[in-house]
Amino acid sequence: MLSKSQIKLIKSLTQKKFRNKHELFTVEGIKGVMEFINSDFELVSLFTTGKTFGLPKDKLNLIEEKELKKISSLKTPQEVLAVFKIPSPAAFKPEGLILALDGVRDPGNLGTIIRLCDWFGIENLICSGDTVDCYNPKVVQASMGSLTRVKINYLDLAEFLGQQKDLPVYGTLLEGDNIYTSALPNSAVIVMGNEANGISEEIISLLKNKVTIPQFGKVQTTESLNVATATSIVLSEFRRNLSTEK
Repeated sequence: MLSKSQIKLIKSLTQKKFRNKHELFTVEGIKGVMEFINSDFELVSLFTTGKTFGLPKDKLNLIEEKELKKISSLKTPQEVLAVFKIPSPAAFKPEGLILALDGVRDPGNLGTIIRLCDWFGIENLICSGDTVDCYNPKVVQASMGSLTRVKINYLDLAEFLGQQKDLPVYGTLLEGDNIYTSALPNSAVIVMGNEANGISEEIISLLKNKVTIPQFGKVQTTESLNVATATSIVLSEFRRNLSTEK
């Protein structure tokens, strides 16, 4: 049975300030929970309504369905909820292909982008301070376990880009060069911008290379691509050269 203090703590983790305070976050659903258990993330506690799924028994708590509803952030709670420790940011060396996000605010977009990084072998994802928290429950859910395999660092994006001496910095802009006809390197920093406003002026001033995904539709008033959709195209094009190398 859950105590009132447990319910209060777990429910509070839907908010960033409490995740930061307690250095904890939640994962829901057996697939996602198992991904984190089998990773380097530290498990704090587990809650399930009956099925144990072979989960670690020393951290397992059997609860009723009505209790799970009280602590779940989902409209339809899944059978398992786990609490994990937020790790310290991992140090990384700027090399290879790095993705950088400038003010991406939608949790679903960030979760999908993390999955894309995992798919395309992008080990390091850089986020500006105003990008949505990667431990937001909606981000965790949308990342489908890929959060365990992608290193994410929140930092001053302008400072980071300004320090890059060896890696070329690319940004996606409407007035950039056609990405399909551009010679793209295997090592670079790629900047993707905010859903509504794109890349900020401060960051644009630091871009050495600008590319765009050309529009082929006859109706030129079509809204710009969703940032996660655009990211999938951009990463695919950057990886194309690598996949064709002999």
